[in-house]
Amino acid sequence: MTHSVVHLDEIEPVNGWLPLRRRLGIEALGVNAWRPQQDGRTIIGKHDEATTGHEELYVVVAGHATFTVDGEEIDAPTGTLVLVRDPSLKRAAVAVEPETTILTAGGKPGEAYAPLPWEENAEIIPLFGTGEYAEAKRRLEEALARHPEAGGLLYNLACAESRLGERDAALAHLERAIELWPGFREAAAGDTDFDAIRDDPRFPRAEP
Repeated sequence: MTHSVVHLDEIEPVNGWLPLRRRLGIEALGVNAWRPQQDGRTIIGKHDEATTGHEELYVVVAGHATFTVDGEEIDAPTGTLVLVRDPSLKRAAVAVEPETTILTAGGKPGEAYAPLPWEENAEIIPLFGTGEYAEAKRRLEEALARHPEAGGLLYNLACAESRLGERDAALAHLERAIELWPGFREAAAGDTDFDAIRDDPRFPRAEP
């Protein structure tokens, strides 16, 4: 097929994420769209791109948003473009109007684009809401075969294994996820997915 046409409203959102790259089969660049998440305000969660080295372009294609980049607040009505060149800068965006939509495009300068594991993770997370823990585990293991050092995938695999009663595997994968990103220690402390194994002396405790 030489070209594809799709309307944003035809793409099923996953907690605000519209997976454009996957829907259109784009391989040359990272491109997605975002609308307000379940809280009705957050569009782009606070994050940086230090681990990927990506430059990111944000385009407000509908509605009105407020960006915060490195502590600077940016008013962004429809048509505003925000380019964040420095991967280490924290950035976020919230909706000023309902149905605000932000198109994002990113990649590492000088390198061919490679899909990131968070996309697969984001598509698997809804399975927890429907109680499909075995299916979540299966898909997470498949994703980890492609991205063995992806901390988010390991963390969610531990969540699925805990729900399935697989205590030893859950604790091992949680420990590895925390090694890759220490912030998972605090996340696990309040995550109900780990209620079944929280009494285990090996369970990682939040720092005092």
